[in-house]
Amino acid sequence: MVHADRESAPTAVSRRTVVAVLGAAVASGSLLGARRASAAPSAPAAGTGLDDPAKKEIAMELVSSAENSSLDWKAQYKYIEDIGDGRGYTAGIIGFCSGTGDMLDVVQLYADREPGNVLAKYLPALRKVNGSDSHAGLDPNYPKDWRTAAKDTVFQQCQNDERDRVYFNPAVAQGKADGLRTLGQFCYYDAIVMHGDGDDPTSFSNIRKRALRSAKPPAQGGNETTYLNAFLDARVWAMKQEEAHSDTSRVDTEQRVFLRKGNLDLNTPLDWKTYGDSYHIG
Repeated sequence: MVHADRESAPTAVSRRTVVAVLGAAVASGSLLGARRASAAPSAPAAGTGLDDPAKKEIAMELVSSAENSSLDWKAQYKYIEDIGDGRGYTAGIIGFCSGTGDMLDVVQLYADREPGNVLAKYLPALRKVNGSDSHAGLDPNYPKDWRTAAKDTVFQQCQNDERDRVYFNPAVAQGKADGLRTLGQFCYYDAIVMHGDGDDPTSFSNIRKRALRSAKPPAQGGNETTYLNAFLDARVWAMKQEEAHSDTSRVDTEQRVFLRKGNLDLNTPLDWKTYGDSYHIG
């Protein structure tokens, strides 16, 4: 179900580096906050970019086309498997991982909102396996219990909320601060979904820094198209550092297609390909 771009990563936590290390990035001017920070950056009011409900739905479908080879992102609440990338179990709508902290955050939030739920008993094990690919304390029933929990609308909302807090809202906030319109905000979101954030050279913040070395975003007086091409160049460089990401079609035959057409507001209809498969949003 999850596409091959999630397979066979060479290191355990390079793509989803624990975001608690982001204090330094905040101090240097980045809007991206720590994973469990008490005041994570929130996206501005809806209707002004990718956070417009209709545009956000498009974003979810675009990411799902690459991550799950399907536009039906809501079908992924129940998804869970170990894809052999060194990050333990990968699950849910955004690929929360047992080895990188974000799965622990989702299950903890679920326990806070619905004590005694079917996944709550796994919290001690999830804390122990964080940072590794271990299944200790999770097998054999954790996947089955995850799928059971996924039928609960409370758990579905927990997945939505953690996706927004850790990935969507920070990406949109940074995009708006850089003066980017909807497409640029989506380019940021897709990058943070795949690469995570932190001090890893291929993290979202460092992809952005690499782009800034060759172009200025609109907020700094630069041309938006020129800057987005620089960002996508930096994104492709980052993808090629990891064999599992070496197919860059989600940039080449998706995001660059929209950019070449000047569709900076990500208006429909949209036609694109990811990993050779064609998709359409009317």
